[in-house]
Amino acid sequence: MARPPIPAIIAAASLLLSAAAQACPALVEGVPANRIEALSRGVNADGWIAIPQSAPPRSLLAELRKAGLTHIRLPVPADFVMPRFATPADREQRLRTVDAALKELLELGFAVSVDLHSGERFNPLHKDDPPAAMQEMKDAWRALAQIVQRYPADRVFAELLNEPDVDAAQWQSEATELAAFIRRLLPQTTLIIGPVNWQRADSLPDFKPLDDPNVVYAIHFYDPMVFTHQAHWDPSEPLHDITGLPYPARADDPQVKQLREQLTALDKRKALAMLERAIPDRGVDQWLAPAAAWQQKYSRPLIINEFGVLKAGAPRDSRLGWLAAVTSYARQQCWGWTHWELSQGFGLADAVSGKADPDVLKALLGTR
Repeated sequence: MARPPIPAIIAAASLLLSAAAQACPALVEGVPANRIEALSRGVNADGWIAIPQSAPPRSLLAELRKAGLTHIRLPVPADFVMPRFATPADREQRLRTVDAALKELLELGFAVSVDLHSGERFNPLHKDDPPAAMQEMKDAWRALAQIVQRYPADRVFAELLNEPDVDAAQWQSEATELAAFIRRLLPQTTLIIGPVNWQRADSLPDFKPLDDPNVVYAIHFYDPMVFTHQAHWDPSEPLHDITGLPYPARADDPQVKQLREQLTALDKRKALAMLERAIPDRGVDQWLAPAAAWQQKYSRPLIINEFGVLKAGAPRDSRLGWLAAVTSYARQQCWGWTHWELSQGFGLADAVSGKADPDVLKALLGTR
């Protein structure tokens, strides 16, 4: 069956998005309302650019679009597109993969944020040689902008750098410079930017909004870590020793009591201390309160563009409840959200079947 042309799909989607965006008119200053709505419900497609063979099945993407997701965050490993870390041939191949991914996602009716995702080789450079790191970021964005500008500015967005691993003052200065550089390359594109320290909500108050009005501010949310990262993949990480922890965690919960006893018997002191600090849980609204206060102060749009729970150790009902609580709070605040991630350890889909988990979708979309 022949597919509708990209412009027709975009036009139809834009009409729907513009109408829906009217629900939050006070929070879209400087960013067109249809772009706020385009970022409202999404998922991270991690691994697509790093390993093109692992690209999500088109059938899965179509399923998610039909279910109501509007946005795909596309992490692009910084080490893959920076001249210092990649050969010209490798860079060109990876940039072609980005272009192909954007084309497919727009054909399906998604908006896309291209996320320059910092990596193992770039992060040390960023700390040790900031001028060299700035040059690499600019070189990466010069190349990425040549691709982004091929597509409608209201459908493809540019995220400056994922989780900058430097101090707040350095990143504030760099963000201003890098955003101005990208703005010259992409005059109409909405930029996305977040604070340091894993882009936590409690780091946002130390980040001042840029003068550029066409910017969405991004935070990441995984609190409490003892719940979202239990059964951690690294055996040396204390969270690896915690499994079966419910949410919310209460001292009188039989599962919590049992877990305490197990950790004590095994002399897992670090894991036990982490568990004790998480009781009682503060609640999603308290964890995210610093971001809500920042938004009230500055009237800038926000998105939680990473959040999720490792599937390996968390009780299923608790995981679904936590996801539902996060997106419910985001809707109350008129924030967008983008689940981490698609088909891996935190995934909303099964890597083998290629099908989305209907209960996870219901939790995310508020229909559970």
